[in-house]
Amino acid sequence: MASVEITQIKSIIDRPERQKQTMKALGLGKINRTVTKELTPQIAGMVNRVQHLVSIKEV
Repeated sequence: MASVEITQIKSIIDRPERQKQTMKALGLGKINRTVTKELTPQIAGMVNRVQHLVSIKEV
């Protein structure tokens, strides 16, 4: 599987609770925090839900 770097670029303040929980599940929560994850269907689905809050870069 391919690895991706997911970086939070926007705040989760005033976002729906579901989006906040998704960001927490990805290991994010503060702006400019970056995590590296394997691109599984589950991770791709979570990223798709919060794509307006993060940037994705393939490693």
